[in-house]
Parts: sequence; structure tokens; C-alpha cells
Amino acid sequence: MAGRVLVVWCPDWSVVAALADEELSLALPAAVLSRNVVEVCNGPARTEGVRRGMRRRDAQARCPELLLLEVNPDRDARAFEPVLAAVEAVRPGVAPLRPGLLAIRAPGRFYGGEPHAAALLAETLVDAGVWDVRIGVADDLFTAEQAARRADVQTHVVVEPGESAVYLRALPVEALLADGAATELVSLLRRLGLRTLGDFAALPGGDVGRRFGAYGAEIWRRARGEDTTLLGARRPPPELACEVVFEPPLESVEAICFSVRTTTETFVAGLAERQLVATAVRVEASCAGPRGEDVVVSSRAWLHPRHFSARDLVDRVHWQLQGQAQGSVRSRRSVAAIAEPVTRVRFVPEVAEPAAAHAEALWGGGADELVERGMARVQAMLGYDAVVVPVAQGGRTPAARQAVVPWGERSVGLRPVDRPWPGQVPGPAPVRVFAEPLPSEVLDAGGVPVRVDERGWVTGEPTTVRVPDAGWLPVDAWAGPWPVDEAWWEESGSPTRRAARFQVVGVDGRAWLMACTDDGWWVEAGYD
Repeated sequence: MAGRVLVVWCPDWSVVAALADEELSLALPAAVLSRNVVEVCNGPARTEGVRRGMRRRDAQARCPELLLLEVNPDRDARAFEPVLAAVEAVRPGVAPLRPGLLAIRAPGRFYGGEPHAAALLAETLVDAGVWDVRIGVADDLFTAEQAARRADVQTHVVVEPGESAVYLRALPVEALLADGAATELVSLLRRLGLRTLGDFAALPGGDVGRRFGAYGAEIWRRARGEDTTLLGARRPPPELACEVVFEPPLESVEAICFSVRTTTETFVAGLAERQLVATAVRVEASCAGPRGEDVVVSSRAWLHPRHFSARDLVDRVHWQLQGQAQGSVRSRRSVAAIAEPVTRVRFVPEVAEPAAAHAEALWGGGADELVERGMARVQAMLGYDAVVVPVAQGGRTPAARQAVVPWGERSVGLRPVDRPWPGQVPGPAPVRVFAEPLPSEVLDAGGVPVRVDERGWVTGEPTTVRVPDAGWLPVDAWAGPWPVDEAWWEESGSPTRRAARFQVVGVDGRAWLMACTDDGWWVEAGYD
């Protein structure tokens, strides 16, 4: 490999990113789990005996206070982006290896030597909020990574030119576990009695290739300090965000919306020049802080089912500022919860997609496009939450499977439809679902109210039913029960979660979905 390599390692990055996302202290013992196995744990957890590869119950037995976090590669990559940007400000050509690990060409000569360059990078990242950062410099990528992993917090290890093989010789073969695919190879080397990388590197290359294959030969070259991996330096992303500064600051929502129109047009045009459209945009409003600095006081990510136009962005600014309830930013309908006049509004594209994926059809959008424009106009007049559309989500009851989202927003945070929902009533789905269940009664042949016991047994066969607007009717057919006992572990005093649902058909041909609870019978939906 031509040139020297500098590697920056931020240990336990998945845990760091998860704790930062939850706004929790980094001093808490925490671990990120994948399939109930510890994938990454931080220093406080390791102090209590938690180790990578442990099962959940074993880790909790070692540390009962252990905070368990779910694996989320997107979250880790998103949190690592500011680190990449901070390093790019010092040395362009960053190669992100994985969240928590990056490499660059060592900028030693420009900064007066590799130790000075490493110290400058460590100081830069600490200023950016990354406390635990370690740096290694060597002739090749593998050696530089091993050097970084053996550096102390905010320090560096520099392997002198030509000394990679000597440095790696004494390291244990477990150093190869940094590559997740080397687990089986490391286990085999242990069984063969090879304890250090020097032992492995001393084997004849031809025998290694025949015994371990191409991958083993590649690992063998790494152990000899002959790693030929090339750095895939990323190109810094273009600056797509736009902002407008108000001088003097503005107090009126209408004045702010009028003033951002040109900026929204510039924002959309800048994306169009790169053949992009924004489907998710973060709108940030800033006020002057106590020391005169800009402080973001309102920030929200807006989604769009297609892509944002300049007019859409102006509407989002209006809704975001108008939707707050008190403060000094005033509109004709309400007052926003911003204590000071707005000094700046910024538009940041969180999701930018190729414009070709959202291009209109050859003959235009037709009726769908006209409907969308009409809905947008109604929403602009009535407000963001005044126009909603129904969407389906997972649930056991027809009411639970219904949700509404504001028109123009993509549905997020809904219960998944494809999960199993024990106790779910089978199809066909009812036509009408009542906003509030209607009280009812069901009697057996002896006129005794029908009940369902804790085991799900029906005390009698339903023969007569009373439904609103129909009175008492003989039952022609019925099906059920489908019992559900939800949240039974909650403390007493909470609303009842036990119910048994029936499909009941009257002699007049009408059918209802009914629920028998501790409070009696209820009509939840109708099969008109």
C-alpha cells in the first residue's frame, strides 16, 4: 500500500449511539443485543463481567442493572456521520470502515509529523463531543487498526515505517476477531496451537493457501504486515441545506412564511440541479440566545408521500410555528410556543431521492394529481391536522386496526400488520366500526344472560340479542368466542383488558361483532 494509514477508533460505538439517542448517561452499564446475544457492551458493563457473545440472561445475571438496547445499524451510522464530518474538516478523503471506525491517509508532513496530526484529530473529535477516541498509524490498514485498538483514551500509537510485521508478531490471534468473518479461522488456529500472529505468519504461504483457502491467505498476509486493502475514500456530500436569516428578527408567522418563499424555491431548485427531490425535510427555527447566539427552539422532520415543492415547505413552516400554543410568534389563529422572535429558519433534506423515481407519467398525473392539489389547498386553509386519511395497522379488534394520519404525511410508528395477533377476529372485516361501542344484551334459551368465564367457556347458547335501534331479535347464527386477555400483568385498578368476541347474525339478516367483557355486552361493529 502506498503511503501511511491513520485509523480512528471510537470503542463501543453502538452503545454510545444508542445511549445518546435515548439521552442517557454514558456511565450507565449498557449492552446492544442482537438475537438475545450481546453484540457490543461498554466499559461499565465489562467491569461487571459482561462480555460480547453472552446470552441475555447470563449478562443480566452478571449485571442486574444492565441496560439492554436493540441493535440498529441505521442509528449507529447516523450518529457516526458528525465524526466523519469533523475528520473531513481536517483531512479530506475519509474512508468509513464501519460505524465507530474510519481511516484516512496519514497527514503527517503537513502537521509536522504523524504524532502531531493524531493529536490534532483527537482534539478535534473531543471538541465535537466524542470523548473516547483512539488513533493508530502504520504502513497498512490492518496494523493501523490494531495500533488504534491498543491506544489509550484520546491518545495514539504510531508504528514506525517498515515495522508492521514486528509490531504484529506478539499480538494474540484473537486480534483477527476484529473481522467478524474470522471467528472460525481463529478457533481453528487455537486448536492447531498457534497463539500469536507471529506463529501464524511463520507458516509457509503455499501451505496456508492450500489449507485455509483464499480468505486464509489474505488473513496470513495481514498477519505479516502486508495488508493490501485499499481505502475507499468517500466523496463529501454536497451541502443541500438552505437557510434564511431575518434582520431584524420576525415575530409574525405570516411575515416569516412570506420571507421564506424565496429560500424554499432555492432549496428545491438546488436539489433539482442534482436530479434529486426531498421526501423528508427537517425545518428548524432559531431564536437569539442569552449571549446573542442562534438557538434552535423548534425542529421537526416532515414527511411527504411524493416529494416537497416550495409551496409545501412554506405550508410546513406555517403549521410548525402555528401549531404551538403560546409565546410571542403570532398568527391570526394562534400563538407559537417560541419565547423570542425568530432569527433564522433552516431547511435540511433528511431523505433525498432520485427525481426519476418520482417523475410524472407521460400524460401527467390525471385525476390523482387534481385530487392531491385540492387536498393540499383544503389542508392549507383548515390546518395540518384537519385533513386526515385512514390507514391500516396491526391489532386484534377492528377499532385497533384503524388509524388516521394527516394527509401528506407517511404513516410511521404504526403496529405492523404482518405480525400474529392471537385472538384476532377472522374475516370478513365489518363494514362499520363504531367510535364508541354500543351497550347490548345477549340471553340464552332460558332468558339468562350469557357470559364467558375465565377459561373462555360460554355459559349458554345465545338465542336472543338486543341491539340499539333494533330492540330484541332472535339469533339466527353465531360464531365465537375469540377470547383476548391483554395486559393481565398490570396492577389492579387499570381498565379491563379481558374480552371475548362473537359474530352474531339476527333473523333479519343483519350481523354484528359483539364483545363480552366484565362490564357486559357491547356492539363494536356491524356487517351491513
